[in-house]
Amino acid sequence: MLKPHVSKTTVQKPKELKYETLPHPPYSPDLSPTDCHLFKELELHLRQKKFTKSDDLKNDVLEFFFSNGINKLVSRWQQCAYSN
Repeated sequence: MLKPHVSKTTVQKPKELKYETLPHPPYSPDLSPTDCHLFKELELHLRQKKFTKSDDLKNDVLEFFFSNGINKLVSRWQQCAYSN
């Protein structure tokens, strides 16, 4: 079986930060972290905004993440569970 290409930096940095990474097999019917399209929505959310302080940007991104990412997880998980 072929392994997907992953850069050394992508593998090393989480280890340095002592993050636990969980494998996600290719072609799995489960939701992939990239299935939520969060980054495209974040790009659209930030497109017309201007921030004078980095803290303002951080706060806006955190608010977006929790309102559009975390709060939608239950419905995303339900879609996955009921599709099987």
